[in-house]
Amino acid sequence: MGEGAADQHDAGAPPVRIDSLCKRYGTTIALDAVTLRIERREAFGLIGANGAGKSTLIRCLLDLTAPERGTIELFGVPSRRAAARARLAYLPERFVPPHYLTGAEFLRALAELSGERYNERRAHALIDELGLEPPALARPVRALSKGMTQKLGLAACLSLERELYLLDEPMSGLDPVARVAVKSVLGRLNREGRTLFFTSHVLADVDELCSSLAVLERAALSYRGTPQGLCARYGEASLERAFMKCIRDETGSVGL
Repeated sequence: MGEGAADQHDAGAPPVRIDSLCKRYGTTIALDAVTLRIERREAFGLIGANGAGKSTLIRCLLDLTAPERGTIELFGVPSRRAAARARLAYLPERFVPPHYLTGAEFLRALAELSGERYNERRAHALIDELGLEPPALARPVRALSKGMTQKLGLAACLSLERELYLLDEPMSGLDPVARVAVKSVLGRLNREGRTLFFTSHVLADVDELCSSLAVLERAALSYRGTPQGLCARYGEASLERAFMKCIRDETGSVGL
């Protein structure tokens, strides 16, 4: 099914709909009946401690891992179908581009692999917004620092014209100045109508960028709502303090 056919199939469907998702690795429960819906134009943050199941959920969403039970739809299309991913762009946490390409070659190659004509003007505008110096594009990726490589990955991902951007720890390796630049770009894309789904351990970034979030703890959702709602639930002004109380909460209830 092409992208146009997918549009006909999913008119009005949310970008992400997950229902009763379960995944085990041997005797370890990675996801326990997770149900989650993300609406169009939402800026959504998935937060949780290490080992909570965030990476497994993303792998299932991208059809990189098969769940035992449950369903996932992207824009109304079952996630097992390639057409489901035609309207999203993804940046992994451990972004490692081919070391032998220059930055410019990588940007062009990714656009072509994604089925798009390389838009040099859009890519260079993003590079400028993200604070990646143009001379870096002429250098081999192996010669770039961690922060410069992360900016390159963000530029490559966000230069694709997509409705949903799925970003796993997008601020990884960035200094404070670069983090401000990335948040500015993500905020602009969301205001333009793009849906954002990202994970982060930096809760100040989630608080600043996200209209909604979910807390994943011990393979299950312990909260789903707004950052302000999580703070109000635990009587805290700080999202970080509210999050810590949430993951220690033994009630197991999900705030809506």
